[in-house]
Amino acid sequence: MHRFLLALLFIGSIWQQAIAQAVRIACVGNSITYGSGVSDREHNSYPAQLQNMLGKGYVVGNFGHSGATALKGTNNSYWDAKAYADALAFRPDIVFIKLGTNDSKRRYTDERGHFDADYKALNASFRQLPSKPRVVLLLPVASFVTDTVGDNAIYQQSIRQHITPRIRQIAYEEKLDIIDLYPLFADKPDLFPDKIHPSSIGATLIAKRVYEQMSAKPGAPFDIFPRIKEPKTFSSFHGFECADFTSGNRACKVVKPKTVAPGRPWIWRARFWGHEPQLDISLLERGFHVVYCDVAELFGNSAAVMAWNSFYKRMTGAGLSAKVSLEGMSRGGVYIYNWAIANPGKVACIYADAPVLDLKSWPGGFGKGPGSKENWEIFKTDYQITEAQAAAFTGSPLDNAAKIARLGIPLLHVVGDADEVVPVDENTGPFEVKIKAAGGHITVIHKPGVKHHPHSLQDPSPITNFILSATGLKINFASIAAPGAEYRSGAGWTEGKGWWQQSANINSLLSAGSGKDIVFLGNSITQGTGGHRTYVPYKPGFAVFDSLFGQYKWESAGISGDKTQHILFRLQQGAFASAPPKVIVVSIGVNNLPAGDSPQEIATGILAIAAWINKHMPKTHLILSGPLPTGLQKDAERRVQYDEIHAILAKKSAAQKRYTYFPLTQAFVQADGSLSPEDYSSDGIHLTTGGYRKWALALRSVVMNLLNSQH
Repeated sequence: MHRFLLALLFIGSIWQQAIAQAVRIACVGNSITYGSGVSDREHNSYPAQLQNMLGKGYVVGNFGHSGATALKGTNNSYWDAKAYADALAFRPDIVFIKLGTNDSKRRYTDERGHFDADYKALNASFRQLPSKPRVVLLLPVASFVTDTVGDNAIYQQSIRQHITPRIRQIAYEEKLDIIDLYPLFADKPDLFPDKIHPSSIGATLIAKRVYEQMSAKPGAPFDIFPRIKEPKTFSSFHGFECADFTSGNRACKVVKPKTVAPGRPWIWRARFWGHEPQLDISLLERGFHVVYCDVAELFGNSAAVMAWNSFYKRMTGAGLSAKVSLEGMSRGGVYIYNWAIANPGKVACIYADAPVLDLKSWPGGFGKGPGSKENWEIFKTDYQITEAQAAAFTGSPLDNAAKIARLGIPLLHVVGDADEVVPVDENTGPFEVKIKAAGGHITVIHKPGVKHHPHSLQDPSPITNFILSATGLKINFASIAAPGAEYRSGAGWTEGKGWWQQSANINSLLSAGSGKDIVFLGNSITQGTGGHRTYVPYKPGFAVFDSLFGQYKWESAGISGDKTQHILFRLQQGAFASAPPKVIVVSIGVNNLPAGDSPQEIATGILAIAAWINKHMPKTHLILSGPLPTGLQKDAERRVQYDEIHAILAKKSAAQKRYTYFPLTQAFVQADGSLSPEDYSSDGIHLTTGGYRKWALALRSVVMNLLNSQH
């Protein structure tokens, strides 16, 4: 007994040392941080998910308190909560503070006058700790409460007009990092079951955004402002420091991030400074500078290009990257494309929003749009041309699409399909056709039913990720091990048995007995094979698989909704390596597509799975199928992405002998490129009983040969 106690003390000492050496992250906040309304809060609150994503080397503490306000003296003040005392005692290295939603309640209107002072004091109480933690302020998420009656009513208008600007000003004055969570949820009311608290999937969005902030590698310390010698005035741009100055007789602006990203990336807005700024704010949070040089209204003529040439030289001379990302809204599209043509090699990517690409369409009004007589006259003066010459003008980006394609830079357009000012079929539509015909790369995001306004997206994440990818700064979440966070009743799960319970059930089945011959690992399609799972009563493929593999000890390890990162997490944390099967069949990746992961990212995640299995389960033979064919027609977007994923997998797998790469394309895709309705449901993803039979038959000979070769 004495030795046992000593062993326990020794283990406890080692554990305490590990904790002491880990980076300690305190998540401070209200019920959303705590995880109210989140199923299986202990696993699925955003701090818990963050902990699982960060893994070893980090200790994340959840110090959320339901109903908490930043206001002193209120009946639910965070100052008086045990969570606050615990957070201070935690001695954090980093503190994420997410307060403000409850402060917007009507009943706190009278106390709101001292919100700024109380919020600053709360921040200071953490910064004054001996650990001197870095403090990051999280702006409130969206609220979808429509009830305006009662003292507890929360108003989105109040949050955005009163609370958010105050926190931004505090971040500006205190020079604190800031993350705006609102855009992530602005267009996602379905993630708020009670209209106030995000679901577990919403908590995942917060965890991923905080993870980005945690894992982003900062560049070397850099301050651009002393390098700008012109007289400057300073102001807050949504919590970030903005310098206004004049250069070359042009009004200019530079907004600097709190922490500069490696390579000192920057985005250059062409027109309409401050309009729909969510992308600019998003990039500032990620270490980009945002700049502006006013060349209105020159319509991208030679004078505009020359002015921008001088400004570009000014910015790169001050230390910013030699390649810039360009952002142009409406007529700004002409500016960014004309400058890019004149400056090959200086552009990282282009984001154009409802862009003017044919000046005869706008302002000319030669098509179905109204045009603008006033701006048409300005355009003719800028280019020093007559009416007849203007009517035959061939200097618009649409006319130069082939040149733009040859620049070899990624292009993204966001358009409203009902644009009445800059019609899509006169601008982006024909431009996209020409770019692709010339071998260029362009992505177009369509907003059905939307007119010329509003620009951008409520949640700018697709645009942000496009620019991060083009500049080499995007985090590939498809290859970062993370747990699932859903309860999927539609997947036939037993009531109350969510992702964690499904995973535990699988682990118990893998560990039982003397080990499995075959394990099928994947998502809902694999889950449909059923196996001996006790928490999944819906097993449409069980009879087929059991008839063909029943002579072996086999198990289904599919979980509905799983992505590549979830498989990685289950492999690392589950019983797969401790009870390795003889053969494991991995079919995964299709759920990453609607999540916005690129084919390259998904393929990287799949290859990370293969690498982990080969390293940690060396006696298990892997059959790597990747995603099963998807998209009912050969030209469906998902099919195109499927083909891209497998092109990468095929190339990476060609020379290796550690696993069997076995795509299912030939088993399912018909001669005309379509998928048979006898094999697939109407979503072009899930299999019918006939599809399960075709899948099992395709696998059977490969699996049996591998099993027989091991005897």
